[in-house]
Amino acid sequence: MHLKICPIGYVENNIGKQSDENWGSVVSSIRLKDDYIGGLSGLEDFSHVMILTYLHEAQFVKEKHLKRHPRNSADMPLLGIFSQRGKDRPNPIGVTTVRIIEVLEDTLLVEGLDAINGTPVIDIKPYYPQYDKVDNANVPEWVERLMKKYF
Repeated sequence: MHLKICPIGYVENNIGKQSDENWGSVVSSIRLKDDYIGGLSGLEDFSHVMILTYLHEAQFVKEKHLKRHPRNSADMPLLGIFSQRGKDRPNPIGVTTVRIIEVLEDTLLVEGLDAINGTPVIDIKPYYPQYDKVDNANVPEWVERLMKKYF
């Protein structure tokens, strides 16, 4: 099976290098491609959206990334890639829930997107608590340590 996914737009911000900390205050514009101008209509009534990105600078090397310590930190457990949200994965797709700052006809201004300048955006989905929030979800204790300074 062959899949075809094309960007709907691109991230614009002043972040040139991926980081594992302090994404919470990053403000980014998502500039739509001409074919999708007008598609943001209605998002002004939402506070948050989920942004799906293609992590274009990620490089999955099976021997290095299939099973590793999160952030290559020795104090983290050795885990399979699908137990982590690291960027170097078989299909480098990122997903982040962000706060909407402003909705324009061709641009969505958001806060908290963990994507560098030029990252292709493959989709934007409104945040629906009924679908996207799970009460009493279980996560391992290492996730709390890992995410302490991420946002």
